[in-house]
Order: sequence, then structure tokens, then C-alpha cells
Amino acid sequence: MKFIDPDHPFYRPLWRRLLLVGVCAAWTGVEFYNGEQTWGTVFLIVTAYAFANLILFFKPSDPAAKPPGEGGETKSEG
Repeated sequence: MKFIDPDHPFYRPLWRRLLLVGVCAAWTGVEFYNGEQTWGTVFLIVTAYAFANLILFFKPSDPAAKPPGEGGETKSEG
């Protein structure tokens, strides 16, 4: 089960991926700053997972390599 689908077009721009990881990291800091070690650890794991999937191991998929019928093309009959 994937929690983050790196092949989704939403994650293609680098700034969106960096923003998502940055927000997760900032919230991790907020939780630890407020003394909530359990929630801080949970968000630390979420941040590490997002960083690994969206930054470290990210390989953009080629939109031209989609199987036929999934690219939004319509066939006109007539």
C-alpha cells in the first residue's frame, strides 16, 4: 500500500515536493518543541517517509510512456 504515489502528476514540480517535506519537518519541530515526544516521533517518521519517496528516491515517470487509453485521448468513431 502506497501512502504517497510519486507517479501522480501533482508531485512532478520540485517546489511542491520540497514544500510538503518542509511542512512535515516544521510540524515535527512544533511537536517536539511543545514536549509531545509521541506525536513528534510520528511526524518524524512521516517526514522521513515523505523525504525518501519525494526527494531521495524520486524518479519522474515519462508521461509519453503511458499505456494506450490512459492518456486522455478519445477515439472518434464515424
